[in-house]
Amino acid sequence: MDYKKAGVDIEAGYKSVELMKEHIKKTMRPEVLTNIGGFSGAFSMDAFKNMEKPTLVSGTDGVGTKLKLAFIMDKHDTIGIDCVAMCVNDIACAGGEPLFFLDYIACGKNYPEKIAKIVSGVAEGCSQSNAALIGGETAEMPGFYPVDEYDLAGFAVGVVDEKDLITGKDLKDGDVLIGMASSGVHSNGFSLVRQVFEMTKESLDTYYDELGSTLGEALIAPTKIYVKALRSIKEAGVRVRACSHITGGGFYENIPRMLPDGMHAVVEKNSYPIPPIFTLMAKTGNIDEKMMYNTYNMGIGMMVAVDAADVDKTMEAIKAAGETPYVVGKIQAGEKGVTVC
Repeated sequence: MDYKKAGVDIEAGYKSVELMKEHIKKTMRPEVLTNIGGFSGAFSMDAFKNMEKPTLVSGTDGVGTKLKLAFIMDKHDTIGIDCVAMCVNDIACAGGEPLFFLDYIACGKNYPEKIAKIVSGVAEGCSQSNAALIGGETAEMPGFYPVDEYDLAGFAVGVVDEKDLITGKDLKDGDVLIGMASSGVHSNGFSLVRQVFEMTKESLDTYYDELGSTLGEALIAPTKIYVKALRSIKEAGVRVRACSHITGGGFYENIPRMLPDGMHAVVEKNSYPIPPIFTLMAKTGNIDEKMMYNTYNMGIGMMVAVDAADVDKTMEAIKAAGETPYVVGKIQAGEKGVTVC
């Protein structure tokens, strides 16, 4: 008996690392001091040295049951973008600049080519957010995961000068809400998605005219990364007073998280186009409208609140970063919470 016969292939692990390196190399920043393959990743603090009060911000998350689609579709090259997005968007939401990222892949069997595809997506997400992929772990766990399945999670660290932290404390009556378009469902609510639609290759390969794609293509579209857009707003000289990453819990859970006591958000649902995947889902699953807004991003992946005088500059900065903005509502004095009308 040996380790390989027990289900763990050390040689496959070595091959996975070698295949990853070409993707990881694309994410490097000057501050990275170590090579992949060591026991830890080292990152120079030069990135902070010109800040008055450098403050670390961090985020960790996984992809959740969206992975089930990747298994059925045998598509593993974009799911890593989702993993990075879920972490770095939270950092950017606080005003932070992502610095580095680490991933964790646990699998039933290590297929080096598949692992490399997953990591290629992680590297692409890191490139989109200018974060270095400085380390990670691939754990082969036979008997714990089926041989053709895996889990994926990540952890990111960023930095912000304390004075630039976005906390919502300066939010005022009359501030304007600007939403940035999502790419679809992103990475939340897939336990409900999998109840609404049949999760078979045939079902996911079905083309829908209203989607302009197959169901699988619409659902697996990677989560948008809004780091560049938020950086662009800051570089335009606009102070974002509050920011919300619209993830699990939709509008009703996430928007109040950016509000101080005494401030109420009003979102006009007809102020922007709702992606057809949400309309199809609600109709097919007979899902109540409020439940949709309490579960999904409904087409808005990131929301910022700015002074009314800064709306035009903010809209232009978001467009310059390649994202699509909409004026979706306003802030008013009142009980902390959100009204979607």
